[in-house]
Amino acid sequence: MPTKELENYRQFTKPAELHKAVNTLRGLVAGINSDMEVGSSEVTELVHWCELHADLRDRHPFSEILPVVERATEDGVVTEDEAKDILWLCNNFADNNSYYNMITSSIQFLSGMLHGLMADGELSDREILALKSWMDANQFLAGTYPFDEINSLLYVILEDKRITQRERETLMVLFGGVIDFTSSYNLSEKEFSRLREQYSIGGICAVCPEISFEGKTFCFTGEFYRAKRAEIAQLVTQLGGTVRTSVSAKTDYLVVGNAGNPCWAYACYGRKIEQAVSLRKEGAEIVIVNETDFWDTVDDMDITPTIERT
Repeated sequence: MPTKELENYRQFTKPAELHKAVNTLRGLVAGINSDMEVGSSEVTELVHWCELHADLRDRHPFSEILPVVERATEDGVVTEDEAKDILWLCNNFADNNSYYNMITSSIQFLSGMLHGLMADGELSDREILALKSWMDANQFLAGTYPFDEINSLLYVILEDKRITQRERETLMVLFGGVIDFTSSYNLSEKEFSRLREQYSIGGICAVCPEISFEGKTFCFTGEFYRAKRAEIAQLVTQLGGTVRTSVSAKTDYLVVGNAGNPCWAYACYGRKIEQAVSLRKEGAEIVIVNETDFWDTVDDMDITPTIERT
C-alpha cells in the first residue's frame, strides 16, 4: 500500500493503535519491573520501545506518557517508584469500560508483560512467579489465546515447586510465539527459533475448563480411556451438543484423549491440535480440553447419559 494511502487508512485505525500501544506499554513496564531489578538491557528495551512509538508523541495520551518514560530512563536506571508512576499514568488512560475492551486490553497487557519479562533475554524464578500471580488474578481470560496455553504450562511447571532449565526454556519458546520481535531491541527471533528446534510445543489443554454442552460444537482427537469415539459422540448429542470430525473456527471444544498419548498430561500434539492453536491465534474461541476434564464435567452433571454399545 502506498505511503499516502497507508496514512489515510491509519487515520481510522489510530484509536485502536493507541489503545494497543498503551496496554502493551503497561505490560512491558510491569514485566520489566516484576523481579524488582531493572538492568541496563531492560532500560534499553524500554527506550527502544519509546523510539519506535515516537510518531504518537503528538497524540493523547502519548503526549503525556512518553515524556514520563523518557525522564525515567534518561539516567539508565528505572526505579520501582518510576515504574509505578508509568503504570499509574498508563492505567489512567487504559479503556476497560466494556467486556470486549477488558479482554482486548488484558491480552495486550499480557503480550507486553511477556516482552518485559524477556527484555534481558532471561527468565528468572521470580519473574515466572510474578506471571503466575497475574494469570491467577485474570482467570476471566480463560478460553482466549494465549492465556490457556501459558496458564496450563505454568500449572505443570510449578506443580512440583521446582523450575528446571528445560522448563524455563520451554516457557521461553512459548513466549517467543507471542512477543512482537519487531518492537524489540534486545530480543532476536532467530535465537528463539534455535530454542524452538529443541522444544516442541503443539497445543496445550486448558486447566480446569468450564465445559457446557447445549448448543456447543465438539471435535475429538486421539484415543480415549472410558469410551470409543462414536460412543462419546452419542453422549455429546444426548447432552445437546454437536460433534464434528474436523476442527473449524466454529468449534467450541477440541477434546484430547489420553489413551496411548506419549505426551505429559497437559501437552497435546497432532494435526487437529495444530489447527486449533492456529485458529485460536486468529481469534477463534476454541477451548482445548483434556479427556480427564471432559469426563469430570460429565460425572458432575445431574443427568446420567446412556451410551448404547454396539
